[in-house]
Amino acid sequence: MGIINEDSFIETVHMKGLQISLIASGDGTEVIYHKLDPGTRWGLEPANGSGVLEFFHILSGELKYKKNNQINSLKIGDVFYKSPVKEHYVFYADQLTEFIYVSSQPVFHHYSTISKELEDLAISIEEKDGYTVDHCSRISKISMILGEKLGLNTSQLFRLSLASFLHDIGKVKIPLEILQKPDKLTSEEWEIMKEHSRYGREILENTGLPTLIEAAKIVEQHHERYDGKGYPQGLKGEEIEIEAAIISIVDSFDAMTTDRVYRKGRTTKEAFEELIRCRGKMYNPDILDAFLELKEELIKI
Repeated sequence: MGIINEDSFIETVHMKGLQISLIASGDGTEVIYHKLDPGTRWGLEPANGSGVLEFFHILSGELKYKKNNQINSLKIGDVFYKSPVKEHYVFYADQLTEFIYVSSQPVFHHYSTISKELEDLAISIEEKDGYTVDHCSRISKISMILGEKLGLNTSQLFRLSLASFLHDIGKVKIPLEILQKPDKLTSEEWEIMKEHSRYGREILENTGLPTLIEAAKIVEQHHERYDGKGYPQGLKGEEIEIEAAIISIVDSFDAMTTDRVYRKGRTTKEAFEELIRCRGKMYNPDILDAFLELKEELIKI
């Protein structure tokens, strides 16, 4: 858009739907340029320390966010300022949007190292598991639509956004001969495969980043079942985090309707029928009902 001279960038990182570029840093303060593609979400989490400043100025496009069940909009020239941020905020760009973000604590390298590495890892795992490169993004997008329909608060949406994209990251520790086996797994192989949800929790906890540590619990639970017959802990009903219950449904739907190396995907009609058959068994009935109400919208994604 020509608003920022890219020669002034110290470092740039590209992630799915997002470009972030460090413009300046010093004394712990960073100035970061953000460019969000249409349909991309971006969030702020509560800051550590009473004196932490978070500020951004919209250069182009528009960011929307929910506050007290009201949709707020930030347009060109608008600013958002908190010192400190005391709650989670999830912003949504429905058009190409640019803004300058200023933080009094160094945050850029969390993006450029851990976040980027985890994103690349998640995508590579899904490709090895027979999915397309868009699988992670699709799971995240649908999960967020469902989470918003269910009225999740901003903290829950923030965790859901991270956990849905990284839900299968623990598969990096599963041997490829098991992950890519075209035939039915043996009982011993299946026990190894089931460990990926625990591995995912461990990987995210080991980053040391508070937001990923919060998402780790959800990643671990995304294969729990409403009737208590899931794994790894055998949780049931309301013992399962709502974000994990959402991912369970969305991931199942996407898995059923996706062509894999070893099988053809089901039709959306067949997938919906299978979900309904498992209502109250594998899936939380209230969440599934909300998902089914989105049927027409989901078919277009």
